[in-house]
Amino acid sequence: QGLKPLVPTESPAPIFGTSKPPSVLPATESFLGKNKVPDLQKVFQRSDGLPVHLKRGVPDRMLYRTTMALTIGGTIYCLVALYISSQPKNK
Repeated sequence: QGLKPLVPTESPAPIFGTSKPPSVLPATESFLGKNKVPDLQKVFQRSDGLPVHLKRGVPDRMLYRTTMALTIGGTIYCLVALYISSQPKNK
């Protein structure tokens, strides 16, 4: 009977080998949507002195402040836990 080869002799069909839009979409509908890059470039290249992570206004400020509060709170929690665990136990 012989041994079967481990590698298939025929290559499988490519899964991501097409750049055509799916046939489900109508021809009038855009496949990629609106290009938002020029609008975002205007926002992020504005010279207003703000760092990049705060350029988009209130949502960015809220995320930044929440992250900083969690970071500072976590640091304080860890320091308190280390202090408490380092105290000698009296019995």
